[in-house]
Amino acid sequence: MNSPDANEIPTCSGKGCRDAAVWVLAWNNPKLHAPERLKTWLSCEAHREHLSQFLGVRGFLKDVVKFEEWVQPEGSERQS
Repeated sequence: MNSPDANEIPTCSGKGCRDAAVWVLAWNNPKLHAPERLKTWLSCEAHREHLSQFLGVRGFLKDVVKFEEWVQPEGSERQS
């Protein structure tokens, strides 16, 4: 993955959404990933519930944290 530009504003992972990220949704697919590996989606305020439900019904959602409070664990990766 390319390094993000320092001036780039992280945007929502919702389909077609380019709004600024407010939330980090940490998730893991236990059939594909080791338990300690977290992947992340970013969300604007409007898409947080939808994206959380999408991951939650599949049993993938591990945590939802305000973007400015997120500390990325070692071994995790951001998925846009």
